[in-house]
Amino acid sequence: MKFETTLKETVPRTHDVTSFRFPRPPELSYKAGQYMLVTIRQGEKELMHPFSISSSPTETDYIEFTKKFTQHEYSLALKTLKPGDCVSIDAPHGQFTFEGEKPKIALLTGGIGITPVHSIVRYCTDMKLDASIVLFYGCRTPSDVAFNDEFAAMQKQNKNLKRVFTVNEPSSDWKGAVGNITLDLVKKELPDYKDRIFYACGPPGMVTAMINLIKELGLPETQLKLESFAGYT
Repeated sequence: MKFETTLKETVPRTHDVTSFRFPRPPELSYKAGQYMLVTIRQGEKELMHPFSISSSPTETDYIEFTKKFTQHEYSLALKTLKPGDCVSIDAPHGQFTFEGEKPKIALLTGGIGITPVHSIVRYCTDMKLDASIVLFYGCRTPSDVAFNDEFAAMQKQNKNLKRVFTVNEPSSDWKGAVGNITLDLVKKELPDYKDRIFYACGPPGMVTAMINLIKELGLPETQLKLESFAGYT
């Protein structure tokens, strides 16, 4: 579905990550984990970028994507977007979805790769699904953890959700894991890993590392679903 819309509001998530919300057309249907193509205008140019939908299908008032700001042309143009400004959206796309069809999943993500995962976890929580979810999320520092308060609140609502957050540069009051998402960390936090379907999303290097991790766990490729927007910044 392609449609013209206007920016409704922005929601800061971290010091350099912001969510952009748009009114959701009643006829727009999508699955948790899918993505959209967003075109914005910069002078005479039209700039397009794919974004995972960070809102959940259960959130009917808006559709949202979340972006980490960089010095890329699209990112700089996005920074100037104000409520009421027009954009074009083409959605939904992608197969990186989960609607409770498996009893146990593990989500492996880093940095801004958290966006489709947020949609999936919000959907499962809102729908009160029985699926067991273990979320592994790696960031550089504690201040880079996006949706931290939202995930904490969802864990209180959802007895089937477990969070394993890890950072490379911990603060003095950090109580989570330290370092990357590793084989040892997964085995420690996920003793039933052989029974789970893994979802991996993040920067290309991180996704490659997760592919290797699945191999090290001795699991077949059929137990891993991937999402990567290589080449986009």
